[in-house]
Amino acid sequence: MSYKEVDPKSIKTPELHGLLLGAIAPRPIAFASTIDKEGKVNLSPFSFFNVFGANPPILIFSPARRGRDNTTKHSYENVKEVAEVVINIANYPMVEQMSLASTEYDKGINEFVKAGFTEAKSTKVKPPRVAESPVAFECKVNQIIETGEDGGAGNLVICEVIHIHLNKGILDENGKIDPFKLDPIGRLGGNWYSRSKNALFEVEKPLQKLGIGVDALPEEIRNSTILTGNDLGKLGNIEKIPDEEELNGISIPDRYQKNKKDSNELHLLAHQLLEENKLMEAWKVLMKG
Repeated sequence: MSYKEVDPKSIKTPELHGLLLGAIAPRPIAFASTIDKEGKVNLSPFSFFNVFGANPPILIFSPARRGRDNTTKHSYENVKEVAEVVINIANYPMVEQMSLASTEYDKGINEFVKAGFTEAKSTKVKPPRVAESPVAFECKVNQIIETGEDGGAGNLVICEVIHIHLNKGILDENGKIDPFKLDPIGRLGGNWYSRSKNALFEVEKPLQKLGIGVDALPEEIRNSTILTGNDLGKLGNIEKIPDEEELNGISIPDRYQKNKKDSNELHLLAHQLLEENKLMEAWKVLMKG
């Protein structure tokens, strides 16, 4: 592979900003509602955001300093005056309105009104929540960490969740959040967003078992020019290489039945099976041909 080398100090902040946001993606979005000491409401989205703990439940978002003129954002000013915030989760049905709320209106202009959202009274904090949001986290602000004084510097708002609102419509039959019903969005660089609902896939977590690892795969499999890194990861996430008795009980769909014994052909068949998450079928192709 060929790489372009970049020293962050050698390029201008806007270029570095674009590089970071283009590469670190998709990012979850904190649709933050805040209030100032006079009771004026602000609503704005921030993609410098994530969850950082469950005990206590901690969320952090960063209303960074503007790179062009080093000014600060109303959300940042508000949480310094009233140390409370509601972090609303935005999903696809509200993405255009959420984007409109990011407009840099003058201080005191209510983005709930401008973007057409409904203010809902919070339970434990002063800022209202977004009624249209599928999930809302009422938070107290524990700490604010300023990472710098120049344009582009972050302001980490460390929030502790003290109350949660869940729209029952996003829950499955077990009371857990269904990602398809939630329909979350993510932020990329420029004008780009992602919609998780259209691109969801599962990866089995290697927590309940000890996978053999890629290094324990047979050399011919490990050094295959056909099998991808994802393929090898799936094959290595098994507790032991299946034996003949286990593979005898595995049937391969007719469309994968081939007479050829060429290793590349077999590896291609295994790759196709692995893309359909047919792990044991792929092992049978690889081990028995």
